[in-house]
Amino acid sequence: MSERLGTEKTRWKNNVREFGILIAFVAIVAVLMIISPDAFAQPKNLIGIVKQASINGILACGMMFVILSDGIDLSVGSTVALAGVMAAHFAHPDTYPVIIPILMGILVGLAVGLLNGIGVAFGGIPPFIITLATMTAVRGVALIASGGSPVYNLSDTFNGIASGFIPGTIVPILAVYFLLIILFSGFILTKTVFGRRIYTIGGNEVAAKVSGINVKRMRLSVYAISGVLAGFAGVLLASRTISGSPTAGQSYELDAIAAVIIGGVSMSGGAGKWYGTLIGALLLAVLANGLDILNVSSNYQMVIKGAIIAIAVLVDIRGKSRNE
Repeated sequence: MSERLGTEKTRWKNNVREFGILIAFVAIVAVLMIISPDAFAQPKNLIGIVKQASINGILACGMMFVILSDGIDLSVGSTVALAGVMAAHFAHPDTYPVIIPILMGILVGLAVGLLNGIGVAFGGIPPFIITLATMTAVRGVALIASGGSPVYNLSDTFNGIASGFIPGTIVPILAVYFLLIILFSGFILTKTVFGRRIYTIGGNEVAAKVSGINVKRMRLSVYAISGVLAGFAGVLLASRTISGSPTAGQSYELDAIAAVIIGGVSMSGGAGKWYGTLIGALLLAVLANGLDILNVSSNYQMVIKGAIIAIAVLVDIRGKSRNE
């Protein structure tokens, strides 16, 4: 009887923790609706929130694969910048079809992701170190490739990739990209052998090796996924801002990590739901927008964001300790 009660209590706590992020999101939205309905609830403001959450959310999807496998990728912000610069170089009017700059951005992201994956899986370099190194190096390459200045004069077709809306609606096309990517990520993680192996590796690498999983190949794959999505996010950001800037994407890696861990994915890997990342990205965008509306300075916003991340990690650590 006591064992049954203990199991029910643990299940109830896990449910509260799993849906806590959704409760927090609804609470923040409700508070902002009450405090500042004239500013927060305006369609233009809500569309801006969705656009901001979409770029960060696409990065967070890639980060989710990496963190679930017990890794980290600090290079995604720099990859966004380099991919945007390279895409912009091939997006001038009357030069190449629009598919070329898109592919160039994605290929740049793939190259960075493979470099990270090779370093982690085959070089035995800790993820934090190798991705910190590529974060610095890739930012430098972006500055060299652009001459230190944004690349302008992009074609209207390229600029329309991320700036439009679904015909007849006020839904930004950026939200569609994010929704498709998060749904596809959820499908991979929950319905495929590849996804289950990512959870296994993150939960217990030794057990994964014993069960015959090629851990090195899997680690290479998750960093490649993160790189590809960072490259695509760079293309979208260049399209949205009508330029490829070498300074774009600064601190984006922290926002992506924050969205993932606030969404409930364990920093030590092996646990977490894909839809938590969706809510985490939306919550961060709503929070940032709300703080802007309330005229909270960017310095205090960084403090608040850091505190939220610390609380999310603390909850993760305490939850894992109880389960053990």
